[in-house]
Amino acid sequence: MLGGRTITLHTMTEPTTSASLHAAAPFRSAYRIFIPVSLRWSDNDQYGHVNNVMYYSYFDSALNQLLIESTVLVAGESAIGLVAQSHCDFHRAMSYPGVVEIGIRVEKIGRSSVRYDLAAFAKDHSVAAAYGYVVHVYVDANTRRPTELSIAMREFLATLV
Repeated sequence: MLGGRTITLHTMTEPTTSASLHAAAPFRSAYRIFIPVSLRWSDNDQYGHVNNVMYYSYFDSALNQLLIESTVLVAGESAIGLVAQSHCDFHRAMSYPGVVEIGIRVEKIGRSSVRYDLAAFAKDHSVAAAYGYVVHVYVDANTRRPTELSIAMREFLATLV
């Protein structure tokens, strides 16, 4: 009981069902691109595992690294991608030291937006420890009004679908 309400805990080590809070964690085979991110000592919380907010940082870092290295995200461009929505489900804990491998795929390409599905995998694990999505909406850097994705961006994103 917490504040007069009953709280139901779901274990994170057993497979989930449709009746649980989370969908089944995705497998590594569902992703073609992986970006490694080193875990840091400061990523762990007082419980000895990576704090939940860090996964958003890993997703953001890996996604931006991929976009920068692919040359579709360039500083000073007239269009910029802003996070309009994000979500993360947690399947099992990770902790420092180690490397998390962020799987990235594109779920949907819109006129001015893209939804990326992301998953955090421990090295040599086939099931994601955490998974979710990020929606970027591309806007004009000055007016902040939505703008169409560039042809180069669309072509690159198509390779990640």
